[in-house]
Amino acid sequence: QVQLVESGGGLVQAGGSLRLSCATSGRTFSWYAMGWFRQAPGKEREFVSAISRSGGNTYYLDSVKGRFTISRDNAKNTVYLQMNSLKPEDTAVYYCAATWVGTGSQSRSDYEYWGQGTQVTVSS
Repeated sequence: QVQLVESGGGLVQAGGSLRLSCATSGRTFSWYAMGWFRQAPGKEREFVSAISRSGGNTYYLDSVKGRFTISRDNAKNTVYLQMNSLKPEDTAVYYCAATWVGTGSQSRSDYEYWGQGTQVTVSS
């Protein structure tokens, strides 16, 4: 199995930036594509971003395109989400996840392993 631990969340003002990290352990990290999801209070968990096994392909929720950047460092077994120009509507618990779908996926059901989440709060 794979263990994932997110970090880097916090409280920022609108327009600010945060960098989330997801450290993994267990099975070989490079076997998995990785994704980020988020869940706001009273809302369903939604896809935010994904990156393929090699890092050559990335995908984003339309509302975060141009503001968020996903990346991975397979040597460090870590995936990142750089979040710039944050908006109050970005407030949520952010989760990283791992999938055997090598290209990455936007579907929750494709992800086998999930982290515990990290809180991101953006004030207006």
